Amino acid sequence: MNSAASEQPITPDPADNGLSNQEASERLEKYGYNQLPAPPMPGVLELFARQFLSPFIYILLIASVVSFALGQHPSGVFILIVLLINALIGTVQEFSAQKAAAALKQMMKGTAHVLRDGQIVTVEVEEIVPGDVVLLSSGDKVPADIQLLSASSLAVDESMLTGESLAVAKNAGAASDDSTPLTERGDQCFAGSIITHGRGRGRVIATASDTQLGKIAQGVTGKTSAEPPLMIRIRKFTYQVAFGILVAIAALAGLMILDGGYSVEDMVLMTIGLAVSVIPEGLPAALTVALAIGMTRMAKRNVIIRKLVAVEALGSCTLICSDKTGTLTVNELTIRKVMLPDGRQFDVTGEGVAPGGEITGHAGAQVGPDQDTLRELCIAGVLANESHLDYSGGEWVSQGDIVDIAFLVMAKKLGMSISDLRTRQEQVALIPYESEKAYSGVVNRVGDQTVIYAKGSPEKMLAMCNRMATTDGSTEIDKPALENQFTGLASRGYRIIALAKKTSSPGDHEMADMVFLGMVAMIDPLRHEAFDAIEKCRTGGIEVAMVTGDHPATAKSIAVELGLCDADATVVTGPMLDEASTRGQEAVDQLIRPARVFARIEPARKAQIVDSFMRDGHFVAVTGDGVNDAPAMRQAHAGIAMGKRGTDVAKETADLIVTDDNFSSIVAGIEQGRVVYNNIRKVIGLLVATGFSAILLFFFCVLAGLPMPMIAVQLLWLNLVANGFQDVALAFEPKEGGELSVKPRSPQEPVFDKHIIQHVLVVGSWMGLVAFLNFQWTLEQGQSIEEARNLTLMLMVLFGNIHALNSRSELRSLFSMPLLSNPFLMLAVPLAQLAHIGAMYTPGLSDVLQIQPISMEEWLQLLAFAMSLLAVEELHKMLIRRQSQKGSLIDHPISIG
Repeated sequence: MNSAASEQPITPDPADNGLSNQEASERLEKYGYNQLPAPPMPGVLELFARQFLSPFIYILLIASVVSFALGQHPSGVFILIVLLINALIGTVQEFSAQKAAAALKQMMKGTAHVLRDGQIVTVEVEEIVPGDVVLLSSGDKVPADIQLLSASSLAVDESMLTGESLAVAKNAGAASDDSTPLTERGDQCFAGSIITHGRGRGRVIATASDTQLGKIAQGVTGKTSAEPPLMIRIRKFTYQVAFGILVAIAALAGLMILDGGYSVEDMVLMTIGLAVSVIPEGLPAALTVALAIGMTRMAKRNVIIRKLVAVEALGSCTLICSDKTGTLTVNELTIRKVMLPDGRQFDVTGEGVAPGGEITGHAGAQVGPDQDTLRELCIAGVLANESHLDYSGGEWVSQGDIVDIAFLVMAKKLGMSISDLRTRQEQVALIPYESEKAYSGVVNRVGDQTVIYAKGSPEKMLAMCNRMATTDGSTEIDKPALENQFTGLASRGYRIIALAKKTSSPGDHEMADMVFLGMVAMIDPLRHEAFDAIEKCRTGGIEVAMVTGDHPATAKSIAVELGLCDADATVVTGPMLDEASTRGQEAVDQLIRPARVFARIEPARKAQIVDSFMRDGHFVAVTGDGVNDAPAMRQAHAGIAMGKRGTDVAKETADLIVTDDNFSSIVAGIEQGRVVYNNIRKVIGLLVATGFSAILLFFFCVLAGLPMPMIAVQLLWLNLVANGFQDVALAFEPKEGGELSVKPRSPQEPVFDKHIIQHVLVVGSWMGLVAFLNFQWTLEQGQSIEEARNLTLMLMVLFGNIHALNSRSELRSLFSMPLLSNPFLMLAVPLAQLAHIGAMYTPGLSDVLQIQPISMEEWLQLLAFAMSLLAVEELHKMLIRRQSQKGSLIDHPISIG
């Protein structure tokens, strides 16, 4: 798309009549439509092909080719079927394509009013071109980046771009350039932002990808730089196992060569069997099931998963970068305190636009509308006001500037009727808010008098007043005392609005010699649940950083209240990051890493902060609800969008969506993520221990000069069917308890850690040794090689069942766990046994597998051998618990019950 307004400077038209239709058509052809490009999505075939890029797959492919070459067609076919199943599972898992660009395009659809040939016409947003003169009015969505030519009381909500919760006043006379931060470009309006009140006219300077929204889109739709934590660990595990397989094959081949009693074909078949037995073919299916179960459980906790691997990613996070506005706060400006000129102070409870709450005075006593001075202040706030507050559809609905709405809500809390106040006085003139004036007001007629109400910055109101309201009536103003009040409130992160009144003769509209009524302190209040959620994160060893586009004082005040930082902590701002960037990456990291509060941060800087934390070794989650959060969410290991207030862009970019906008739901998601990872560890321990036992069985047989204990087809059957039910069922394990009471896993911790290695060595060695002794004893009793393999395969199936039951916990005894807490596993164990017994009696299948029925006496004897594993595992767990209680093992993320 050619939308680069920067490619060719736009020459202003002195007549201000806009473009001609012909010019507009030419520019549309040159620059393209005012829409964002959709990212290329991989097709199904491409996704399917990706599934074969794995060391496991390479080894199995070679094994299949060799099997066919040696005439072992059943083995070759079985291996290919395994590969096909794995590829299909992986393709389905990855088929959830991203739609962030589509959501961004939706934000830019609609119509706009422009000047064409000097006439006001309505055009599709996509047809707006650089150089168009656009007319803006209250409620409009800005269709492109615009340089203002004129503005009248124009204010714009840019929170979706900057994170700033307050509407920004715009002034065509302000001077800014490309180096000016977005929050300070008072003479420009940006695509996707909303006009809250006023009117304006401006010339389009950028469309489509060249807009600030488009630049964000490039970050959102670009390639994700952060690989999910689970994929990092599984990939590392894959290479470890693949390397181990190659070493084992080489060692086994070397032993057979030294023995001299094996033919080349025997050696090839033995190594193929070894490879097939060790590769955890059931792992992809078990992983998918574990993640899908976690996704279902999270949905019940109001967390929707958009990408399956994000289930575990959330549980792996060591640091959460949270947006402030709408995430930790309610994104609704609320009056918290009222300060009257005589020093009386009132507290206001409640939050948001719902009038629930009250105004309390000294010692928490509730205040009513009989407080004259307080009542006058509320009247001023209601009448010098262009907003509306109504009860509709079972909830309070507001329209207008959030500062104005906050005054309406406060009046309701005082028990005042807004409609009654507005009908009692006849409005003569409205003085809208303008940034250069820093106040707004209204001129009313009451009888034969003129009453003027005004509200604005304390500095401006104090300059207009010569008296102040007290309980004894109006007295001479004490400006130093009032300035101290203002300074004290502002230092605590509040936004301060002062109010004044003047009663005079008809025709006197001069905003001077007024009576100062007092000040209100506003803030975007914290969500109640944020405190508990932050505390749970702290208990679980998860750090939280606030990253916002809001004012540093406001951000710090909220961070201190939440306990994210101390009162003397440094708030890192966008300009500070800009300055550090000039000194290099090391300076940026030194500034970012110790900080936990970031303010006045633009989208690109948010991603820079996330990247620095990731370089420091953190697994980072980013929460947010605006377009400005999207690049950082895409950059992080886990992006979390707010479902209620989140923009489409944030939701489509995110890996997870919190449907109730509740920060505590994220904590519940973290708990489930840890449960999922623990279950994956259990599955891996089960599969690798089984594979290790097969390695030992093969090595023992070679050392003893015995033939291959099981053929490749039997090994595949064992891994995929006879033991395949259990590893999938193990993924259904519920939480053991204590998942949030320990620190998160170290980002450097491999999934195949020393605890699993120890488990594999103990369990795998016992199974391999017992299976070898049974195979050797059977042959010594004069039974055929086929009969010995048949009994060995049944023993391994029984071992798999006992091992699956014991794998329910890495530390807790099997006898301390309720059997029916995982009914799927209780069903899978007998089902696996019945499946194998059924195969023995199934013509055709029994021939392929080379198995046959066994007697009850033989089965009971093999069951006794398998039950020995239960005693070994219970003894091993008991030793681990004792060592753990002495503090000599590890701080493991699993309760030891």
